[in-house]
Amino acid sequence: MDERDFLCDSECIHALAVREVLENIIQDAKAKKLATLFRALGDPTRVKLIHALKLKELCVCDLGVVLNLSQSAVSHQLRYLRNLNFVKYRRQGKMVYYSLDDEHIHELFQQGLDHIEHV
Repeated sequence: MDERDFLCDSECIHALAVREVLENIIQDAKAKKLATLFRALGDPTRVKLIHALKLKELCVCDLGVVLNLSQSAVSHQLRYLRNLNFVKYRRQGKMVYYSLDDEHIHELFQQGLDHIEHV
């Protein structure tokens, strides 16, 4: 297929449709936040980390073994995800356990996984 196959053959603006979309389109601030959220899923290590935490609450040491990474590398990724409210932690004595922050993250991840398995 040629690139032109994906373009209109003539220019025709559908004013009502354009107006409806313009009245409801996402605002810049929300678009930036959403892009940041999806950017978090743009790294295979973070995807694997999120998937591991979707399966079970784990400490940094366990995550390091699961992902074959140093605790420092795991900690760096967890900090990134924590700042985006993807993960939360709890301290139990000397151990720090991580889990997904809420059901939204679980659902977002699962929908993405379902989509790639469907395609």
